[in-house]
Amino acid sequence: MIYRFRVILDNDTEDDVFRDIEIRESDTMEDLHNTITQSFGFDGMEMASFYISDEQWNQGEEIAMMDMSEAGNEVKMMGTTIIKDMVHEASTRLIYLYDFMNMWTFYVELGEIVEEAEGTDYPNLMYVHGQIPDQAPEKTFEAEEDDDDYDDLDPSDYDNLNFDENWN
Repeated sequence: MIYRFRVILDNDTEDDVFRDIEIRESDTMEDLHNTITQSFGFDGMEMASFYISDEQWNQGEEIAMMDMSEAGNEVKMMGTTIIKDMVHEASTRLIYLYDFMNMWTFYVELGEIVEEAEGTDYPNLMYVHGQIPDQAPEKTFEAEEDDDDYDDLDPSDYDNLNFDENWN
């Protein structure tokens, strides 16, 4: 079977940027990573990870490009994880982070599962919409938006920080 994904760049610009791709369900998550990077014009040499996501796009289990986990913390690897084992009709969304220094963030959603078309090479870039910006869109985190309580603190003013030196 063929999975049709829409891969949308998380950006705050007025122009939408996305790619529609087809890939075999039996391909690896690394194959999906390579397809995404190529479709957006990246060289694919930066670190990346997929995260299983729910309907509200909350970040779940990681599928890593390289094993950077500590002993006892098993992490699924892109090169050995099959797409259909992570994405299926009951779990259709992934978050894809590319280049941890710039944090290119993409929402990947399974749109359709179809039969393989004779004469089509897979993976297949079906549709391109919008141009990727020169730099990754800046992220605004909730703590930055909601928490103005600490704006007036001066860390060099130790006496007024209400810090209990003898807390332990």
